[in-house]
Amino acid sequence: MSDYIVSARKYRPQTFDTVVGQEHITTTLKNAIRNQHLAHAYLFCGPRGVGKTTCARILSKTINCTNPTPDMEACGVCDICTSFKNNTSFNVFELDAASNNSVDDIRELTNQVRFAPQHGKYKVYIIDEVHMLSASAFNAFLKMLEEPPSYAIFILATTEKHKILPTILSRCQIFDFKRITTHDIVSHLQSIAGKESMIAQEAALHIIAQKSEGCMRDALSMLDRIASFTNGMLTYNNTMEHLNLLDADFYFGLTDNILSQDVAGTLLMLDKALEKGFEGDVVLDGLAAHCRNLLLCKDARMAKLLDVPNDHKPIYLEKANQTPPSFILSALNALNQSELEYKNSNNKRLHVEMCLIRLCYLLYAVSGKESTNGMQIGSDAADVKKNSSPVEIGSPTPALPVPKAAPATTTYATNAAPPPAQHVQEPVKTYNPPPQPTQQSAPTPPPAAAPPQVTQQTAAAIPARPANAAPATRRLSANLLDDFDDVSKIAVVEKKELTNALANEIFNFYLEELKAAGKGMVHAQFTLMRLEIYPPDEVRIIVPTELTETYAQNQRSYILDLFREKTNSLIRITVELQVDEEVANSQKNMVLSKSQMYEAMATKNPYIAKLKDGLGMQIEY
Repeated sequence: MSDYIVSARKYRPQTFDTVVGQEHITTTLKNAIRNQHLAHAYLFCGPRGVGKTTCARILSKTINCTNPTPDMEACGVCDICTSFKNNTSFNVFELDAASNNSVDDIRELTNQVRFAPQHGKYKVYIIDEVHMLSASAFNAFLKMLEEPPSYAIFILATTEKHKILPTILSRCQIFDFKRITTHDIVSHLQSIAGKESMIAQEAALHIIAQKSEGCMRDALSMLDRIASFTNGMLTYNNTMEHLNLLDADFYFGLTDNILSQDVAGTLLMLDKALEKGFEGDVVLDGLAAHCRNLLLCKDARMAKLLDVPNDHKPIYLEKANQTPPSFILSALNALNQSELEYKNSNNKRLHVEMCLIRLCYLLYAVSGKESTNGMQIGSDAADVKKNSSPVEIGSPTPALPVPKAAPATTTYATNAAPPPAQHVQEPVKTYNPPPQPTQQSAPTPPPAAAPPQVTQQTAAAIPARPANAAPATRRLSANLLDDFDDVSKIAVVEKKELTNALANEIFNFYLEELKAAGKGMVHAQFTLMRLEIYPPDEVRIIVPTELTETYAQNQRSYILDLFREKTNSLIRITVELQVDEEVANSQKNMVLSKSQMYEAMATKNPYIAKLKDGLGMQIEY
């Protein structure tokens, strides 16, 4: 047991060529060594476990090697390389700034820099976690970093570059290390598994690489832990079990239940996940990632973004073909919103359940297809999933294209309602037994002549739905399209040109309506207004006071409808305040009667009029 070394230390890279995933860094450093263009200070920054300290050690060993290879790699056999390997080299000094961050520590480092190396060409000082130095230590280190001796090279390593003083950054060559890709981690783990005589499935290594989030050290630690758990037999299932993750099969099953609108099956799967100790946000996050993968499979150009094991890609492609893109996008939006609200929820389980229930009925919302099983529990939900495609749930025939002529009698599947149409027989809902004879309904008479308003004609052309009728699915019949064609023919009316005379005529007509309705206060305010016409479609109401402007804004919608009705064109109504001091002063001195006061209050707050009418109150004049 004493000879055991963890993989992160045992397989730590010793040359630039063995560094994984940082080719842009290693190539630059080797070229600098070859051309003798070494800087006096380097800053290696990036996430944890990506090779910052490792590259610093390799660089310090290579620049002192007495017999480097033609590819600018350390030979590994000279005295300097041997002493470096045995940790007995006097040319390399490592300082942990997290525990040595005071001015005294930097002063001691300054004293060491004054002595030239006894063996080798350079003395290298590696300061790890340099962002942990105090402000005073940074200032003490600044002068030495700016003008060091020719034999001194400083290599600073940090995970938080933004915490370092700009004066320090300006004196260093900065190298940004990137996260190691999943493919590179999987390849490296496969080579280590072969050296350690492990039997590891690629899917298992892929899960480890995903879980490590680009950190090679974390990936190697997980590999050691799972290898001990499984005695060197790494499979996909035992890897998911050991890492306590929900596998792809869970999300495939959950998605099938959601597409089948099987609320009971969906909630039961959620219960199984919660019983295993998973939190609700883990389920939401995993389902969102699963929906993202389904969306990526919709386009071959996005296939390279699919970060799943190769064994799962055919399944994702198959499931993506069964899932409408509109459903995936709506589901991603709903899941994202639920994840944001999860922390603030008191009943977190109920919050996740409500999200999944909404997803179950989301397919009906985005495609207009009604659930065939609703809240059924048992064999009915299973039969729906088994016998129908997820895209066509709740509708026996596709909604489009629409046939040119509607048949005399139509039979619908379980719980499906007939589309609203004229001149067709009303179908009777059936369940598995043969369809019952349909009941002949009286033909709907043709719509009577309607006023020129388009909205009234449209309402008359579409028949009313019976009160006891089942909810109709969003399907169009040929007769309904014909009805819309008839409406469009009736609605063709002549537009009138907007002129001053026509605008004043419509406005005076509105004033007469106010006077006839007994709205004396509103009528008095509108008599103070005037119109300006800006052809072809703008009418501007000029008001003299702020009070008059309030009345004009409150009645603007009604005036707009009146102008559009009279001109049969899209008119724009705007209100502009041009203060008239004479009118404003007269309004200030005017004493309102009780009826005028009531009209003024009712105009500002319509609920006052509703309260008066509801209580049967009268105004005392």
